[in-house]
Amino acid sequence: MRNWDNTVTTIPTYSLISDSFKNWRAMSESGGRRIKRAIHVDVNSIKFITESQMKRLTKSRLLSQYILDKSREVEDYNQSRSEDLSSALNGRRLTNIGTFRAYLEVYLRNHPHIHRNMTLLVRQLAPQATGVPIEIYAFTTTVVWAEYERIQSDLFDHIFAVVGEFDLRVFQAPSGYDMAALKTAIADNVNTNIDNNGNTSGSAGAAPPNS
Repeated sequence: MRNWDNTVTTIPTYSLISDSFKNWRAMSESGGRRIKRAIHVDVNSIKFITESQMKRLTKSRLLSQYILDKSREVEDYNQSRSEDLSSALNGRRLTNIGTFRAYLEVYLRNHPHIHRNMTLLVRQLAPQATGVPIEIYAFTTTVVWAEYERIQSDLFDHIFAVVGEFDLRVFQAPSGYDMAALKTAIADNVNTNIDNNGNTSGSAGAAPPNS
């Protein structure tokens, strides 16, 4: 059997009835190729949206209608129940991660290379040790591999670039650069605690008492 990279694989006869095989013909004929990839959001960056953030996000052409409609819905809900909004535990509020999901869905529905007649989802998956996955599930308007990869890459380039606009952080395991920056920050902090006499103030670098 000829593979996609033009190599040839010999398959034992018994495998033809005991194993499953993937046929790409249906995908090629459908006119759309699936994107199924997630970014992982740092849980510590998830929070309610403030009034100033809401005003800033409303300037987005894609988000303005969603925020206006959702804000009106939340306000009506809270007023109908006379919620005491002085506590964050009461009532309903907009969150930055929920607004981010809404933005991505509108962005995908307006993307010229995303298939409008096939399944399109932006969903939150179960939290993991690497954060909260926000998964993009959509289909491109082409099945050509090179074009599909370009569209997918451009899409996630944009997502990584705009996630900070929602005051969210993408989870990333600490790298060597992060460790070096932390070491420098600690050293700078210790140096600021050393007075002109060469003694240390506070607990950082303090000399032990004489016995």
